Parts: sequence; structure tokens; C-alpha cells
Amino acid sequence: MAFEFGKLAAAILIGGLSGTIMSGCTSASSPSQATLVNPGADRSSTYPDITAPVHAANQQMSNEEAQKISARVSSLAAQRRAGTISDAEYRRVLLEMDALAANHGPDALKEIQN
Repeated sequence: MAFEFGKLAAAILIGGLSGTIMSGCTSASSPSQATLVNPGADRSSTYPDITAPVHAANQQMSNEEAQKISARVSSLAAQRRAGTISDAEYRRVLLEMDALAANHGPDALKEIQN
């Protein structure tokens, strides 16, 4: 049974190869092939081109910028613990940073869209 299966597989392989060889004899660049394409298959106006290279809308924050912001927040917390900054001043700066965090996304999006 296994031997007969091997014969069948060989026959299929030979048949497939002969079909491939025969199809290689036809010209692939005939001008009539362009007219054979189904015009309804072109959906480039409906679907996005997923093969296009993707670029970021904005640059990512650098390590130096992240360290600078982290140092500013740490410094503010240290000043509050040490008592060198009033509670009102601490809250004012904290609200300023919170407002920046809340509005930065929409502001950046507006800038990108313009």
C-alpha cells in the first residue's frame, strides 16, 4: 500500500511539473493580459495600502528629555519634603504639570493636522 502511494505521489509530482513547464512556454507579458484583470478587484480607493512604509507622526521623547522631566518632578517632591517650597507653590506647579499632561496630546494632534 505504501509503495502504491509512492507511485501516486510520483505521478502527481510529474504531472504538476509538466504543467509548470508547459505554462512557462507561454508569454507572460502579452498586452491582452492587462484587459483580463477584473476592474472591480481594484479597491485602492476603499482600502488603505498596507504595503506602504509607516512613519511616526511625531518623534519619541529622547532619554535626555525624560531624565530632565524626571529630575524636575523629583526636585519638586524633594523641595516639598524639605519645606523649601510652600504647599500652595507646590500645588500650583503640580497643576501646571497636570494641565500640560492633559492638553499635550490634543495640542500635538492639532499641530500635526495643520
